[in-house]
Order: sequence, then C-alpha cells, then structure tokens
Amino acid sequence: MKRVLVLCSLLALAACVQPAAAPPPPAPPPPPAAAAPPSHTYTVYFGWNRSWVGPSGVAVLQQAANAFKAGGVVTVQITGYTDRSGSARYNQRLSVRRAWHVAHILTRMGVPRKAMSVTGRGENDNAVPTPDGVREPRNRRVTVVEG
Repeated sequence: MKRVLVLCSLLALAACVQPAAAPPPPAPPPPPAAAAPPSHTYTVYFGWNRSWVGPSGVAVLQQAANAFKAGGVVTVQITGYTDRSGSARYNQRLSVRRAWHVAHILTRMGVPRKAMSVTGRGENDNAVPTPDGVREPRNRRVTVVEG
C-alpha cells in the first residue's frame, strides 16, 4: 500500500509540474543586402578636333541629369577620349577639355559638381582600335557613368 501511495504521490506531483518550454523559434534570416543601383552609361560624341557639345549631345546629357535628379545615383564618372589623329599630348589635353565641358553642362542641369569625377584618357582605351593617325568618330567621345 505504501508503494501505491508513493506512486500516486509521484503522479500527482508530476501532474503539477509544467512541461519544459519549447525552444524559441529560430531567428529570422537577415534581410537581403540592398542591391547597388545599376549603373547607367551615357555617351556624347564630338566632331574632329572639337570640344563643344552639339544639340544631340545636350539631349543625352539631359537624360543623364534627369536620371541623377531622380535619385539613387551617388557618383558620376565623366571620362573624355579622342581618336588617334594627333599627338598623344594634344589628345590628352583635348580629352580633358571635352570631359570638363560635359561636366559644366551637367552642373548647369542640376548635377552637383561634388558628385562628379572628371578625367581624360586621351587616345587610350579607344572604342574602335585604329592605327596611329586615323580619324575615328566613335573614339571622339565622353562617357558619363552614373552609379
């Protein structure tokens, strides 16, 4: 009888004990990293030995300025290029002059100067490889890369 009493006491005691709490659910995964906004490239072409931007180039730059002002763009890389129909030294100066003209127009269109990086590559990195001395219109350009 003593055993039955002990067994009943243990069962009664076990009924009063709360079951162990279930482990907490796993932490949710971290949110995905914000994707970097895609970069956009705009290209303005120039006449031979020219650094002024024509009407079609201004239209391209207006698109670039509008994209910048729409938000998401943090940096604007402006790079000038030339063809290979001049001395390397002259072409370097011309490429920088083209890039600065584009930067000036973008500034007037509302892109802050502090967001821009302006460089000239001269006759380096031609879009169309040519021998020295060749006039190639597709190499006379400025690229505007927004990202």
